[in-house]
Amino acid sequence: MKNLLLILLTLINSTVLLAQGTASDSLATVRGFCIAAPTPAEHARFLTFIEKELAPRGVNTLVLRVDYNYQFKSHPELRDPSALSPQQVKQMVQLCKKYDIELIPQINLLGHQSWASTISNLLRVYPQFDETPHVAMPEKYEWPNADGLYCKSYCPLHPEVHGVVFSLVDEIMEAFEAKAFHAGMDEVFYIGDDKCPRCSGHDKAELFAGEITKIRNHLAQKGRRLWIWGDRLLDGKATGLGMWEASMNNTHRAVDIIPKDVVICDWHYNRAEPTAAYLTMKGFDVITCPWNKPAVATAQYEAFKDFRATANPTLAPRYLGLMQTVWSGAGNFMDIYYNTKPAADERQKGPVDSFVQLFQIMNAGK
Repeated sequence: MKNLLLILLTLINSTVLLAQGTASDSLATVRGFCIAAPTPAEHARFLTFIEKELAPRGVNTLVLRVDYNYQFKSHPELRDPSALSPQQVKQMVQLCKKYDIELIPQINLLGHQSWASTISNLLRVYPQFDETPHVAMPEKYEWPNADGLYCKSYCPLHPEVHGVVFSLVDEIMEAFEAKAFHAGMDEVFYIGDDKCPRCSGHDKAELFAGEITKIRNHLAQKGRRLWIWGDRLLDGKATGLGMWEASMNNTHRAVDIIPKDVVICDWHYNRAEPTAAYLTMKGFDVITCPWNKPAVATAQYEAFKDFRATANPTLAPRYLGLMQTVWSGAGNFMDIYYNTKPAADERQKGPVDSFVQLFQIMNAGK
């Protein structure tokens, strides 16, 4: 009997310690940095940047927007003219492992298949995947325009698109030895177009949710997790956030349809909007993402701390942390950071200042 009691006490103590460890682990803060993957010419300098700037600041998550900047073997026709080699990627992987930085690759899926007047690699090589082939690319891009063209999308119902896209995803995940993949999915203006022979008449929220779910399920087969930007899951009209930071084409209803294990990267650049609270209450893990205004980044961090301190034990662990975003090339950012090239304007200098200040206050708030 005495031995039985000792065994029971040991089991109870182990359970308590395990629960405490789980709670502690669940409240570990994501301290992220998101930037375009370096070009081959910038690669060596970027390794130094990881070692000398990111690691000492305690960055523990690095999202690299790779897109077609990799020497894909599955679809070499989609490579950028100058692309990172497997050996260069392996160097980044090994360095991030050394400093306990989770490395997450991104390929923009669904939307962002063009920029300004240029069609990106997927639709250039496979024009049949275009959701809106009737919308011609302008010689000189301007916004607004009669076609409502911001960026092209691929058709999520095309029977051949995922065979190509998932080959790229699988290859890049193996190369980066990654456990999570960022699919972008932001600013999708073209979806369920009336002239698309496959998508016309379909509910836009269901189309958007279907694409997210398809990508999520593909990744889950190998125990990998999907990350996306969160703007299309927010109601632009009801919130007053408008067409950029939220959806005005009804994709927001997908928030109630997609799997809850998708990580939502909630970006707002002008104000510390309280949408992370909304998304956590919808059941998602959420990361707040500032860009180029240090004061906004500071307010977002204070909101994160307040939420973690006051939310109930179910919601608090879902607010994972913050991730500084950079929407320029890695080389441009490093030039401005190291003062080797003057910033053209505040939009270029702002992300540097935001990055420095955000991690100062995050480190001070340990």
